[in-house]
Amino acid sequence: MKTLPPGLQDHLDSGTTTLCWCWRLTRRDGTIMGFTDHDEDIVFDGVTYAAATGFTASEIQSQLGLAVDNLTALGALSAASITETDLAAGLYDDAEIEIWRVNWMGASQRVLMRKGNLGEIARGRTAFQAEIRGLAHRLGQPVGRAYLRVCDADLGDTRCGVDLGAAGHYGAGAIAAVLTELRVFTVTGLDTFATGWFSGGKLVFTGGANDGLAMEVKAHGKSGSTITIELWQAMPQALAPSDSFTITAGCDKSFETCKAKFANSVNFRGYPYMPGNDAVISYPNRADGTLNGGSRYGH
Repeated sequence: MKTLPPGLQDHLDSGTTTLCWCWRLTRRDGTIMGFTDHDEDIVFDGVTYAAATGFTASEIQSQLGLAVDNLTALGALSAASITETDLAAGLYDDAEIEIWRVNWMGASQRVLMRKGNLGEIARGRTAFQAEIRGLAHRLGQPVGRAYLRVCDADLGDTRCGVDLGAAGHYGAGAIAAVLTELRVFTVTGLDTFATGWFSGGKLVFTGGANDGLAMEVKAHGKSGSTITIELWQAMPQALAPSDSFTITAGCDKSFETCKAKFANSVNFRGYPYMPGNDAVISYPNRADGTLNGGSRYGH
């Protein structure tokens, strides 16, 4: 049950209300932004909730139990508030959201209706759509380790132990020519690395319009003296020759790659010898106990 501040209950009981919605958004980098569906800005708790932003929301859906409350927020992309560049850079991923019901005639009469995080975000050229999830969504997130053949550590983290700053694990170069706008390009500076070395790695731009932004590498190819990099997603800003970058080696998280490419098998965080599906569905069909399929262990 929510406790209403003094005056708000009387305002609601009057039958004639002056209410609006306010959304407070805290990005991953700590930036706080406020939006309202009222036609004038509203200020409380040191945050200005801006009007005329094109920010609206759908009806809130709530259920009993631990089901996740959710709604959809719609907004316009503008240089003054939410930009396509910031969305693409991931600054709004899992951002905290507070949804307030406010009396715009007196902002002290307000009540916090929902609190949660941004979920999936879809963006177009002029607008975005974001899913807002209630606090219960945290209960559906994986916790702890998974029993998998592949490694569950991230390359270079404390559990992995690989030094990505060591020679051979990173490179630096620049774009030579753009082949496909925003995503595929040829490069210079990576001549000493074998083809595929950086596939699955991370590229961070250190110059150009995307300076400071990063993207995962889908493919690293080498044909003669031509070296090509393909990114998984397009960069938010245009690519241009001479844009500089740094790039780290990729890892497919298999035991073979961990051992041969990084000499790091002692820190491998997977279970490469776990039985497969064949072992699960096999059964004895001979007197000597041999499993169906001709193997005792499904290999």
